[in-house]
Amino acid sequence: MFLESSSNRGSIEVICGCMFSGKTEELIRRIKRARIAGLETILFKPVIDIRYHKEKIVSHNRNSMDGITVSNSKDILNQIKDQTVIGIDEAQFFDQEVVELSKYLASQNKRVIIAGLDMDFLGRPFGPMPFLLSISEYVTKLHAICKHCGNTATHTYRKTRSNQTVEIGETDIYEARCRKCFEKGQDLKEEQIGLF
Repeated sequence: MFLESSSNRGSIEVICGCMFSGKTEELIRRIKRARIAGLETILFKPVIDIRYHKEKIVSHNRNSMDGITVSNSKDILNQIKDQTVIGIDEAQFFDQEVVELSKYLASQNKRVIIAGLDMDFLGRPFGPMPFLLSISEYVTKLHAICKHCGNTATHTYRKTRSNQTVEIGETDIYEARCRKCFEKGQDLKEEQIGLF
């Protein structure tokens, strides 16, 4: 779908981690720094993410920045004009074409900064994120604090019994957990629903 360019001065940066690790906060920080440097920026989020605001990109700490809500990757491409820095939040909710889009934008000398969950609530690679991680020049993996033991959290634990891969929520549905507490919680859930 996207044509390649011979120039290769653009880049792809991925900020990943579990919920409550500060991914959106870091994305906002990088976009602000690009603006301080006088660069033209644009920021996108998927239409599905309306937890805090319909259009603004909002971190769990309530820091925010104006953004554009889009339904798919093509919508992102249609909105970009002269901006040289493109931010994409909650990339795990986008279609697979976000991978080709990111490569195309980087080939057009754009700096693409992407934030998203690297794993879903079952601890599996989430949506296009593993592909974005593999094609990026820079990867930042952030961590949260485990709500059970206080160790470094790398997993997003869903507190409900829903099996839907995508369920938008906050602390009412999710919490950050270390690997050990995450696995302990998963085992307990499986016992409760009679898998063992």
